[in-house]
Amino acid sequence: MLHESLPRIYSVIQPIIHKKNLHKMIKKILATLMITATFFSTSIAQDSTKTLSFSGSIDGYYRHNFANASDDIHSNNRTSFTNSQGAFSLGMASIKADATALSGKITGTVDLGFGPRAEEFSYYEKASGSSLTLMKQMYLTYALSSKVKLTAGKFATHVGYELLDAPLNRNYSMSYMFTNGPFSHTGVKLDVTEGNVGFMLGLANYIDQTVSTTSTRSLIAQLSAGSASGKFKTYLNYAGCFGSTAGENPLALKSFSQLDLVVTGVLSDKFNIGFNGTVQGRKQIDGSALASGSWNAAALYLNIDPSSTVGLTLRSELVSDSKLVYFGTKNIFANTLSFNFKAGAFTFIPELRIESAQSEYYTKNDGSSSKSTATALIAAVYKF
Repeated sequence: MLHESLPRIYSVIQPIIHKKNLHKMIKKILATLMITATFFSTSIAQDSTKTLSFSGSIDGYYRHNFANASDDIHSNNRTSFTNSQGAFSLGMASIKADATALSGKITGTVDLGFGPRAEEFSYYEKASGSSLTLMKQMYLTYALSSKVKLTAGKFATHVGYELLDAPLNRNYSMSYMFTNGPFSHTGVKLDVTEGNVGFMLGLANYIDQTVSTTSTRSLIAQLSAGSASGKFKTYLNYAGCFGSTAGENPLALKSFSQLDLVVTGVLSDKFNIGFNGTVQGRKQIDGSALASGSWNAAALYLNIDPSSTVGLTLRSELVSDSKLVYFGTKNIFANTLSFNFKAGAFTFIPELRIESAQSEYYTKNDGSSSKSTATALIAAVYKF
């Protein structure tokens, strides 16, 4: 599906990217953004089409790992946001404001998050004590035409199937791919769409850094295509870092790259599927505790909705790290079964997660190791 759409994508983006090299293209993007900002400042006072809207959500959960181990690795939790054991925990309170002007040509978005989930998402800012921890996203978008738009600021990553905000996922706990991929990008990106195909290219700070502390920059890209019916969609995503200076790199990486594939399909009004596959490569600096190499993972999402108020999702994820580059075990197989009971804007999510690994990756109550673990979780999510 995607390869058949490439000629159409190229015909749209050729006038934009037909330059001698990437740097010239990026300079043009930045120059266009400066012109856009100037135009915005001189025109907005006379604009009568301005709109402002608000949305948000709150969530919380109770988690219990059956090993009942209280150790320094969060009681057998190796993925984002669910790091409690036998206790009620807050997730995140989120508030988002979207303002448009010039008949929708310009959109400004401010997306704030409060709570442990938001702090973990902005872990660089949390480590430095910055108030930017609260800033999940903040960006300005200018539509050059109905098919081309520019975005500058901090925005959530395009990589992966799962998203930060709990109401946007059917499983409450997160996958290993989400946890160990990029969370956000701060920079500039260009989006081009033509019918049911699309292209994105951008330049950003080092992954997840709102305020850059390294000379490393990231190249981000996406190719997307959908079926004529709109029931099947494919996204090929990329994020890679270049220009690294080892002494400045906070993760002691010489390079980082990730290629990611997401496919979604609606098979009926009661059944849809999702697939996410990813390969991440890392090259460490000399003397790093981690090895250089790559790891890969894949997950299948089966979503069943017997009615408008009841949903069921099974996520099966397999992680492979044969050279022990990153995870400390060669294989992880995690299955998560989540029920979604909906009452208007409220969703109640009971969840059971069972994991196994090739080696003794988990901790028992007595401090000994185990190759498997099981966790029950109950979450409440409300969006407005």
